[in-house]
Amino acid sequence: MHEITLSKQADKSLRKMPRNLALKIVKKIKKLANNPYEKQKNIKKLSNHPGFRLRIGDWRVVYTVNDDQLLIHIVKMKTRGEVYK
Repeated sequence: MHEITLSKQADKSLRKMPRNLALKIVKKIKKLANNPYEKQKNIKKLSNHPGFRLRIGDWRVVYTVNDDQLLIHIVKMKTRGEVYK
């Protein structure tokens, strides 16, 4: 099982969003800890970035995986239009 860490930007985004949405996103992120490479329609490898993205409705969670340390680092958490800028 991987440990999950959040960047300052991701933590700030999570704290600012509505509580019900934040709980939904946290639930999906915790699911990632078991298998961050799971083949789902909501998880894709990014082409211009070394990480992955998880789609949750209109929100995107960009993360990287370090298998040596069993670590998932959440880089960004923003809406679809803002996350790729």
